[in-house]
Amino acid sequence: MSQQQPVQPHKDKTRLKITEVFYSLQGEARNVGLPTVFVRLTGCPLRCTYCDTAYAFTGGEWMDIESILDEIKQYKTSHVTVTGGEPLAQKNCIYLLKQLCDSGYDVTLETSGAVLVDEVDGRVVKIIDVKTPASGEVSKNRSENFDLLNAEDQIKFVICDEADYFWSKQFIAEHQLEDKCEILFSPGHEQMDAATLADWVLRDQLNVRFQIQLHKYLWGDVPGV
Repeated sequence: MSQQQPVQPHKDKTRLKITEVFYSLQGEARNVGLPTVFVRLTGCPLRCTYCDTAYAFTGGEWMDIESILDEIKQYKTSHVTVTGGEPLAQKNCIYLLKQLCDSGYDVTLETSGAVLVDEVDGRVVKIIDVKTPASGEVSKNRSENFDLLNAEDQIKFVICDEADYFWSKQFIAEHQLEDKCEILFSPGHEQMDAATLADWVLRDQLNVRFQIQLHKYLWGDVPGV
């Protein structure tokens, strides 16, 4: 990948529309269980059937990056996750990510993969949610993003049924994703039995990390956790 160019704020300076900034335990991926500040940006071009953050599609309030950083500083953690909605749908997300890294935070980005990640700061750990057929948005996957990943990044599949499972196995093989970075398999909450998916992963000896959404088992399917 070519050397990254300095990122400049998009027009309208450094403002972003924010649904919520909250402190919780990271519920999934490599940092599961770690106290983390979440910055949830407003807006998303996708409408996945299993979406649990539809409240972030609209609304929110405009905040400048300095105010976002001030709010994050209230919490004694080095871990920050930028999420959505689809955070990269807002151009200034790129600048926010850079500022967070410059401030010394361990930054992860949760993205649908429907927007190119080519401008994302190389210090950010990218978690791309590959859309399975049951999501209703499989056509939005952008395979170009897989060439922009490094070994620290992660690829996530939300499995809603057996067809999703077999599709995901084939997708991994076709795109040689095992050579890119760590792969996550997650059961669709209240759609796929977690134990069944775990049995399939073990049966087929897949080289993936099985995960559940810890925050939902602790507090249920509610915002701000």
